[in-house]
Amino acid sequence: MADITPKLEDKSKIDSEDELAGSEAPLLEHLIELRKRLINSAIAIVVLMVICFLLAGNIFDILLNPYRSIYANPGDMELIYTAPQEFFFTQLNLAFFGAIFLGFPYIATQIYGFVAPGLYKHERKALVPYLIATPIFFLLGAAMVYFVVLPMALNFFAGMQTDEIKLLAKVSEYLGLAMTLILAFGICFQLPVVLTLLAQIDLVNVDQLKKGRRYAIVGILIVAAFITPPDPISQIGLALPMYGLYELSIISVRWVQRRREKALAAEAAASGTSSE
Repeated sequence: MADITPKLEDKSKIDSEDELAGSEAPLLEHLIELRKRLINSAIAIVVLMVICFLLAGNIFDILLNPYRSIYANPGDMELIYTAPQEFFFTQLNLAFFGAIFLGFPYIATQIYGFVAPGLYKHERKALVPYLIATPIFFLLGAAMVYFVVLPMALNFFAGMQTDEIKLLAKVSEYLGLAMTLILAFGICFQLPVVLTLLAQIDLVNVDQLKKGRRYAIVGILIVAAFITPPDPISQIGLALPMYGLYELSIISVRWVQRRREKALAAEAAASGTSSE
């Protein structure tokens, strides 16, 4: 009688290899899907960057309005550049900033499109409000900089002028300040979205946020000190809204918890009725 043990071992080895190949296929599909969405996002950013570069003068003019507001006569405003290539590279930075700003909703949609197939239907529905809230809060942060913080900071800086010392800002430095503040405020204004989403998956609750107020204040001050220019106006201008958003997050998390408790109570009542 022939020994069939090697054949059984070979068969088990083949089955094992088939299982591994089957587990690798979904991973490969996910990687292909990720690559496709990254390429789509990169193409969108490049196209928007070209458009924004062609419209750099208009975008630059819009971003200059806070600087104009510190002059009684806007014609007195002057900006300089001190290297031949400086203004060109400033326009490139401005175009990239505009592309990220305008392309953010599309990038968020691509991220959602990649993640959504792995979610249940109710989870996809629960995620949609956060996709809508994210650009809204980003725009609120940008508006806070444009209409409040940047004019206040520029007035503070301009108030340091004397008869001998005048403010003559460089184009790159002014736009760097404006774009840094807009991006910093836009990201920090996502705090309610992030905390509410964490509450949705039961990682934080109202009691934790209330007990963590003192630590949150310290953290907010540290974040404001790191991501804003080293002047008190910008730092206070970011810290105060962020604390207000933290309190707003507590209200939002409380609403999420109450809705979850009602859903659990309804499920318990339904299960009790069915058992009777």
